[in-house]
Amino acid sequence: MNERVRLVGKPSKISEEGNAWILHFPRFAEEGTHYHTYGELTPYFKGLTEGRLLGTKCSNAKCPIYKGKGELWIPPRRDCPDCHQPMVWEEVKNPRGTIYTYTYVERGGTGLEIECPYYQIDVKVDGVCSIIKSYLINRKPIKIGDKVKAGFLTGKEATHTCLDLYWELC
Repeated sequence: MNERVRLVGKPSKISEEGNAWILHFPRFAEEGTHYHTYGELTPYFKGLTEGRLLGTKCSNAKCPIYKGKGELWIPPRRDCPDCHQPMVWEEVKNPRGTIYTYTYVERGGTGLEIECPYYQIDVKVDGVCSIIKSYLINRKPIKIGDKVKAGFLTGKEATHTCLDLYWELC
């Protein structure tokens, strides 16, 4: 077994309508293709394929909670949960974080696109108020509190899904 986890699925095709990506996810051959739009969260997925991690935050000065100085959310939200106004996009430069919790996956279910075994991890990203679920590319034993840095599948490796973001031990 190699030291690093790899994806076993094929990259999904995408099309674009306006500024929104539409993911073509073939579940049961071409006639069973599931079409899913990323809508206004498309910048997040585009960013991953470019090696950038983007989040959103509230900048509304009238927000009862954030008062124009919102915290960064990843995964992104289109609208603020408190004032319901559109959030603004911001890039996390050199994303690093801490393993908040994890699960060791030895046997995945049908359709799993990650080679087993692997660690499914929740990461508290530095400078971000939320916790993101992802996967660790390393196969070394880990513990809660380990430091990680983001990695990205870009170019021909990009899947155009959340799997384009992975984490590796620092």
